Amino acid sequence: MILTKEKTRIGFMGTGVMGKSMVSHLLKAGYKVTIYNRTRAKTKDLIHQGAVWRDNIAEVAAHSDLIITMVGYPEDVAEVYLEKEGIIENARPGTYLIDMTTSAPGLARKIYDKALAKGMFALDAPVSGGDVGAREASLTIMAGGDQAVFEAVKPVLSCLGTNIILQGGAGAGQNTKMCNQIAVASTMIGVVEALAYAEKAGLDPLTVLKSIESGAAGSWSLSNYVPRIIAGNFAPGFYIKHFIKDMTIALTAAQEMGLKTPGLELAKALYEQLSSKGEENSGIQALYKMYHS
Repeated sequence: MILTKEKTRIGFMGTGVMGKSMVSHLLKAGYKVTIYNRTRAKTKDLIHQGAVWRDNIAEVAAHSDLIITMVGYPEDVAEVYLEKEGIIENARPGTYLIDMTTSAPGLARKIYDKALAKGMFALDAPVSGGDVGAREASLTIMAGGDQAVFEAVKPVLSCLGTNIILQGGAGAGQNTKMCNQIAVASTMIGVVEALAYAEKAGLDPLTVLKSIESGAAGSWSLSNYVPRIIAGNFAPGFYIKHFIKDMTIALTAAQEMGLKTPGLELAKALYEQLSSKGEENSGIQALYKMYHS
């Protein structure tokens, strides 16, 4: 199937912090988009922009040529794709399925196999870049699946991101995202400890940031999260509860491979402490609160 803008019907499920911006970009690009979200009220702006609401997953699946999912947890992914009222049982043969949720590599492979058995084409394509990347359509997209499927859907993915790479077969996208989350986990500890140190030393944190963000210490997390922390902005671009979920997936996968990840274990423990204090719905930059009272 050639996915032209004029004829391709895109189904999108999960219009949260990131999904909302992603749907908006697809609409602006000229695609017809049908949406479903557990909370319909959160889709009001998208409907105003031209998205069509469907009452359940099965209806979206039945009326789409390509389906994108951006939900919360692996169990949500399994429900959306594998249940009787889910995507695979209700979509038509030839439909392209793209899960952009950060989920388990093994689950991605299971969805790929079940989709293929029904004549559908599945790609796991988790993203990095947070709310900023979603809003600016500059997400990094890490894909796993077949080359032909990747090439067919790449024009759609290009509406959402700028760094779009096929990493290998089914599950490779999720494994790559685990690499990303492992790197972010330890980096966030360094970011907030550096900021806490700067303040204790009587330095101007913003001036310090100007010096260190362009050197060896530079990172996306440093440049994007430190200004938010200084401004007292702990709103979620990426929820702590979702980061803990990702780190749990990564730890499980690492343990299955016999790999020790002490930095990841420490980061997860710190974020779990923060979550237990009621910060699970804050952004991951709220780790700073562990070092400042």
